[in-house]
Amino acid sequence: MNFPLHIKSLFENRKLVIATMHGKEQVLAPLLMEALGVEIVLPSSLNTDLLGTFTGEIERTLSPVDAAREKCRQAMVQTGGDLAIANEGSFGPHPFLGFVSSDEELVVLMDAKNGFEITAKELSTSTNFDGQTCHSYNELKVFAEKVQFPSHGLILRKDKNSLSPVIKGITEWEVLEKEAGLFLNSYWHVYAETDMRAMYNPSRLLVIEAAAKKLITKIFSACPQCHAPGYDVTDFISGLPCSFCGTPTRSTLAHLYQCSHCHFEERKDFPYGKTTEDPMYCDVCNP
Repeated sequence: MNFPLHIKSLFENRKLVIATMHGKEQVLAPLLMEALGVEIVLPSSLNTDLLGTFTGEIERTLSPVDAAREKCRQAMVQTGGDLAIANEGSFGPHPFLGFVSSDEELVVLMDAKNGFEITAKELSTSTNFDGQTCHSYNELKVFAEKVQFPSHGLILRKDKNSLSPVIKGITEWEVLEKEAGLFLNSYWHVYAETDMRAMYNPSRLLVIEAAAKKLITKIFSACPQCHAPGYDVTDFISGLPCSFCGTPTRSTLAHLYQCSHCHFEERKDFPYGKTTEDPMYCDVCNP
C-alpha cells in the first residue's frame, strides 16, 4: 500500500479516541485537533486502572507500550472507532543521572483503518515524583510544599507498601490535615506520596504534552518509498572519527531509519552536522 503524499489527509475529519480517564485530553486534544484535523472522542466508561494503578492495588503486568496499545484497543471497541491514542507514564530514578527522579511518558497512536502504529517518548527530570514517611503534620507540611502541593495532588497511606487505607487526590490543605491526623493518631506516622495521575499532576501533563509534540513530528515524517507516516530513527551507528588522529570514537556517526510499514531502510551519516569529533572524546587521544 502506498500512502498519500499529504499525510494529514489520512486523518482529517476522522474521529480520534483519546483513551484516558485521567484528564489527559487537556493537553492532547488541542494539539491533535490542530495538527491532524481530527474530531476528539472520549470513551464514556473506559477504566484504564484495570491495567494497573500507581498505588499498587492492581498490579501492572504489561509493559508500557503494551499497556498503551491495550488502552487504544479497548477505547476503539467501546466507541466503535478505528483511530485511538493512549499514554503510559513511568516514574523512578533517571536512567543516567542516578538519584534524580524522572518521568518517562510514552504515547501510542493506533490506526486500525490504515494498519499502522506510531509511538513517541519523552524522558524528563521535570517531575515532583517523591514519597516520605512523616511523623508529624509539620513534617508532612514541609514535604507537601516541596512537591508543589496543593497545585499537585497527594496520596496518603499507612506505609509505603500498604494497600489499605489509601487516600488519593488530596488537593486542599484542610483535607490534608484532617486525613493525616487520622493516620497520625492511629499509627504515629503517615506515608505521603505524590499523586501521579495526570489530572492531579500539572508537571506530568507538560511531559505528556512534550511527548505528543514528538509524536506529531514523527507522524509527519513520511517514508521515502511508500509515504507511510512515522518514518524515524531506529538505530545508531557509533564511530565518528577523531579530528586529530582519525580513530573512530563512541560518538554517533550515522542514524539508521526504517519504515515499519514497508521496511524500507536508509542510513544518514553525520546526523548532528559534524564530520569529526573533538579529541577530548577520543579514547586514544584522551584515554
